[in-house]
Amino acid sequence: MPKILLTCEHGGNQIPPGFETYFKGHEELLSTHEGYDIGALDLFKSLRPVADVSFFSEDSRLLIELNRSEHHPKLFSKVTKSLSEEEKLFLIKNFYKPYREQVEHMVQDLVNAGRKVIHISVHSFTPELKGEVRQTDIGLLYDPKRDLEQTISKAWKTALQQADPSLTVRYNYPYLGIADGFPTYLRRKFTNAQYAGIELEVNQKFPVGDAHQWEYLKNKIRDTLISAVQPIITTADRDLA
Repeated sequence: MPKILLTCEHGGNQIPPGFETYFKGHEELLSTHEGYDIGALDLFKSLRPVADVSFFSEDSRLLIELNRSEHHPKLFSKVTKSLSEEEKLFLIKNFYKPYREQVEHMVQDLVNAGRKVIHISVHSFTPELKGEVRQTDIGLLYDPKRDLEQTISKAWKTALQQADPSLTVRYNYPYLGIADGFPTYLRRKFTNAQYAGIELEVNQKFPVGDAHQWEYLKNKIRDTLISAVQPIITTADRDLA
């Protein structure tokens, strides 16, 4: 039976002891979308009952970017790019690798046990970036060449729009699913038959807006995720019978 893996790479804006001095004067930045994915951890917690296993981080993305490859030019932010090589290696060893490796090892363990892994990586995006207003409520990021990812994304979008026709749901927006990210890295490690990675992107206008509407949306996302993956789980159970 497929297993659902839930992650949240940008859940908080915490800065560990020893690095606070670098963020003096950047406290306001830490509280913006540059510091963390606003509302993502709250959504993650709402989806957690659906998952078989889950991981999250509350360290600020301004410290080190967990959703980027190790040698990506934006692994370190404009605040931490000036750190010494020793300090950067410390962050990689103590924050970046432990998070990424625990997720990768879990995927490997599940695959070794004969399980297919459906990975939902929970994120949020700012409503406006560099003067551009993002005209989307929910984005589903996936690799169009991966059949299982495409099947889940299509089923999820259909379920969301049937549940609430007012929602604007788009594929591979506001970012491309094949851009550098944790699921993209994991696709290189595991086959289409073993792993499906989808990045869920929700507009931050919801978590910073009306609390009742945000609660409503979280429930809709959770319920439609269940309905989207249930046929895949049912088919797998039938094949094993």
